[in-house]
Amino acid sequence: MIDAIATRVPSLALAGPPASARSVTAARTRAAILTAATELFLEQGFGAVSVRDIATHAGLSHPGVLRHFASKDEILSAVVDGLSEQSRELLGERAFTLDVVGELARLNAEIPGYIALFTTLAGEATSVAHPAHERFRERHASLRTMSAELFHDAVDAGSIPRDSDLVSESVRLTAAWDGLQLISLYLPERCDVPEMLETHIRRLHGLDAPRPSTGQSTVNAIDFEKPWVLDLGYAPGRERRVRIVEEASKLFASRGFHATSLREISERVGIGKSTLLHHFSTKDDLLAAVIAHRDAALEYRAVPTREGLSPLATLLAFPDAARHDTGRMPGLIELYAVLSAEAAAPAHPAHDYFHRRFETVIGTFAELFARSAASGHMRADLDPEYEAVWLAALWDGLQLQWLYDPESVSVGDELEKHLKQLLVSADD
Repeated sequence: MIDAIATRVPSLALAGPPASARSVTAARTRAAILTAATELFLEQGFGAVSVRDIATHAGLSHPGVLRHFASKDEILSAVVDGLSEQSRELLGERAFTLDVVGELARLNAEIPGYIALFTTLAGEATSVAHPAHERFRERHASLRTMSAELFHDAVDAGSIPRDSDLVSESVRLTAAWDGLQLISLYLPERCDVPEMLETHIRRLHGLDAPRPSTGQSTVNAIDFEKPWVLDLGYAPGRERRVRIVEEASKLFASRGFHATSLREISERVGIGKSTLLHHFSTKDDLLAAVIAHRDAALEYRAVPTREGLSPLATLLAFPDAARHDTGRMPGLIELYAVLSAEAAAPAHPAHDYFHRRFETVIGTFAELFARSAASGHMRADLDPEYEAVWLAALWDGLQLQWLYDPESVSVGDELEKHLKQLLVSADD
């Protein structure tokens, strides 16, 4: 994988006019450092990797790496530059239009490790303490601006309706793209990013055709192998377990799972590491408790319908649920963004959980759409499976954008606008 990334990402490959032997050697060393860092960031996340780790992986000494990069942050900056440069180079001299979106996504998908690395870094960097936070915040803002320009050009060309909400459409397109890339790392068989983006663009042009159902809309309930209950036992123990989970949640959200140690968590709680291990025997057990605690707070996302609500009413209630999350539980959204991105690596202890979660959420949404269609409350030309994947991706992508720029993105408002394009209310 390293060779593939190094040869396809411009900043990691050797290029330019002939140079001296010394400069060629320096360039090769720099490339080795960046490719080693790229693979380690992909496997473990930025926070868990040290400069010494990168040096060892590249076959260099620690001082040898520091001769080329003054810090790990500088290495990360060069890696991010490489990702951005690659996207520009893929297009060459071609004008970037709405019709090129799917093609660019296809080119990105052909680069081994590209989507996984970019998605992992984007999720990790939602924390304001992350060194790449400002870079990714600016990226999301510029993508929304660029997308809005593309929509304006499409209106001027007469390819999409003039009364389209261009700002909102641009926000939702970039958000869904981010979300689709994340889902594709867990469910590649259900989420073909380029194909789904191309279908969406065709729909915007009024050229969409009904998609055949894939028959994968079965709802599968989340199955925790070891559900954590924090309110058992005597009061001091209950309070301590809650504190441990709360502090672990904050650290996992700001630094990621791998980069956070049990000792750091115990120090934040004000207890010894041995006391923490009395309540949670391993770090993986604590991670399971953190996830279970989060899901308990957001359990509406894991059930097919709310009691007493029809499928249509349940779908139309999602925007208010999103407003509740962003207004009351921003820390849980950040925790989800960081962990879901970090856990895309198959070796991560939470990978299977997020795989099951995406299966469950998409299955739930597909069932709701199918039942709404059967009752005449969804457009007849739409496929429940496609809409379910898109809604899951849109919701996750909007949350990611909101974490970077809460003043410019409303998760609830954008979900409401999207659902109103698909559903026919009982009053219509």
